[in-house]
Amino acid sequence: MDTWEFNKIAGAVLSALLLAFGMGTVIEILASSHAAHKAGYELPFKAPAESGTTGAAEKPFSFAEVAPLLKSASADNGEVVFKRCAACHTSDKGGPARVGPNLWGVVGRDIGESPSFARYSAALKGKEGKWTLESLANYLHDPKGFIPGNQMAFAGVKDNQDLADLLAYLNKQSDSPAPLPN
Repeated sequence: MDTWEFNKIAGAVLSALLLAFGMGTVIEILASSHAAHKAGYELPFKAPAESGTTGAAEKPFSFAEVAPLLKSASADNGEVVFKRCAACHTSDKGGPARVGPNLWGVVGRDIGESPSFARYSAALKGKEGKWTLESLANYLHDPKGFIPGNQMAFAGVKDNQDLADLLAYLNKQSDSPAPLPN
């Protein structure tokens, strides 16, 4: 058998293998229904309770529940809670801005303004007022709910005691801390 005949046989065998394995893939692609599949992965979540059902819906957040906790709030524990924020924020005097602004002196500062940070979202720039303990509590509990359209990718602090401790810590990070409510 010469090399020409060997090449023809090898080519025929390789073509047959390619056809056998490739047809399964081609048929699978052509026969699959793309409409039945969703792109990505759907995260499981607890559906809100519908009216008339026995499930209890989550009650809305109220600063009135956090304010009494501020009397006994621990700024030291608030510093521990702040570690969740430290990936994007600093809180030391004169510290640099990171993904988010430095939070030194945030209590009493105008919302959407910081001397060392210029990348605020339009939603934050458009929000009028100052960061009071109440506005910070509402924002830190549910950032997307309090100021829709802001860019902070944080789910929020849901535990009222942790939130009070965090507020005490942020309030302490200032040359002139605001008085805590009685």
